Amino acid sequence: ADAIRLSNVIGTQHSFGNGRSRCPNTKSRKLSNVAAMFIGSSGRGVLSTSAPRHLGGGSGHGASRQVGVAFEPADVGVHQQPALLAAGYAAYRAFLEAGGKPPALAAGHSLGEWTAHVAAGTLELEDALRLVRLRGRYMQEAVPVGEGAMAAVLKLPLEEIQKALEGLEGVEIANLNAPEQTVISGRRQAVEEAAERLKERRARVVFLPVSAPFHSSLMAPARKRLAEDLAQVPLRRPRFPVYSNVTARPEEDPERIRALLLEQITAPVRWVEILRDMEARGVKRFLEFGSGEVLKGLVLRTLKEAEALSVQDPDSLRKALEVERA
Repeated sequence: ADAIRLSNVIGTQHSFGNGRSRCPNTKSRKLSNVAAMFIGSSGRGVLSTSAPRHLGGGSGHGASRQVGVAFEPADVGVHQQPALLAAGYAAYRAFLEAGGKPPALAAGHSLGEWTAHVAAGTLELEDALRLVRLRGRYMQEAVPVGEGAMAAVLKLPLEEIQKALEGLEGVEIANLNAPEQTVISGRRQAVEEAAERLKERRARVVFLPVSAPFHSSLMAPARKRLAEDLAQVPLRRPRFPVYSNVTARPEEDPERIRALLLEQITAPVRWVEILRDMEARGVKRFLEFGSGEVLKGLVLRTLKEAEALSVQDPDSLRKALEVERA
């Protein structure tokens, strides 16, 4: 809703509603040292670290507090994935129409990688909307509801998490969101056992409200089904490089992008590496497009010198433009 209001304010609906992803002419505008980011969840991924113990809540140490956690949306069915993509793209289009410069680089977290490719012109909007709707359906159908689970592991470095998971089958690293925020995914029983091991190491563990074990090998059936649909869709070289969640590097070859969008379904999201690589390439400012500020928070947790802003409504759009023009 915020993205729709934002588009109304600056009059972009006339060009957005036809389903094509043509952006304003940016050929003569110099690319900035800004990176664009697109969320893969509702952007409201704020969880209490002292959730009830039956939900895999915190270890019981310290007071309750909230933390932004990036993860695949709980309802990945027919409507939510296209809605999230459309909201992120609408915010990006609004920014360009209002005079914002295109980014030097872009990345999206999970589903957000598809939005980034629409923004970069790799995919047509109407093709992307259809494909992510199928993606959501296939992922939902890959594992029966209740058999899989995901949990956020907080306040524990990755190396400690990996040690805790040694010898435990059926659970995998799904999201590497921040230096001390990692998400695990897999069979429910294995994830629950992993949670107990991690809490013994003083981690805070919060089970996520999701309906399937995303970014794990259990999603292989969804990957196979989506391959047939994606093979029928033309991809173009992006106007600016877009990072792959799989390689944590910017990718520009259309056929490699096609393969990586499929591999992403069963591979972990390497968000920490993506942010650090962007910084190493000279990115100074990060703009999150879409609903919420989860990715903005992950930037500030990961990079000490970075500046991060969100563009999700008219007020935040104005602020982002003011900062750019300063």
